[in-house]
Amino acid sequence: MYMSSSEVYGNPTVVPTPEDYEGRVSSIGIRSPYDEGKRFGESLAMAYYREWGVPVKIIRLFNTYGPRIRSDAEYARVIPRLVEEALHGEALTVYGDGSQTRSFVYVSDVIDAISKIMQADCSGEVFNIGNSSEISIVELARRILKLTASKSTIAYSPLPKDDPRRRCPDITRAARRLNWKPQVTLEEGLERLLTWYKEN
Repeated sequence: MYMSSSEVYGNPTVVPTPEDYEGRVSSIGIRSPYDEGKRFGESLAMAYYREWGVPVKIIRLFNTYGPRIRSDAEYARVIPRLVEEALHGEALTVYGDGSQTRSFVYVSDVIDAISKIMQADCSGEVFNIGNSSEISIVELARRILKLTASKSTIAYSPLPKDDPRRRCPDITRAARRLNWKPQVTLEEGLERLLTWYKEN
């Protein structure tokens, strides 16, 4: 199994984005080492599948969240960062005007998808694993403020260069081939995450 990323699509012009979309990635952009690294990894995996019959399966993960996810890493995930800012009474950092969208999938749904893919007869196939429900970052921040009953405000910062405007998967293939779709809604997942934070 090669664990790839939605980053292989770059800043897509087709949203929801299907697996056959070839991507819109700048090879010299600020995000390119990660984007192109994942794309090259997929190329190598498929070369081994075609040349030697290695039973390769590729998963393109979209924004995953859940307990134990770090908020202090250099490339910290947006949900734990916003949750911790809200719980500590700090301003929630939103980049740009917050209209850029993402779709978030809870970790238990990802684990279920990985298990189904590894057990399926699907060598040489690529699967988007994510949630087809799209939300703007500013709306995500507002929901977190409401769920945490935080008195924090939202602080807007300049949008990072090459930040994709939209990120949402087409998960039709996973639904059809694996009988998989996310079971945990964003609201439920955020509530689970908050419970974990309070207990830990």
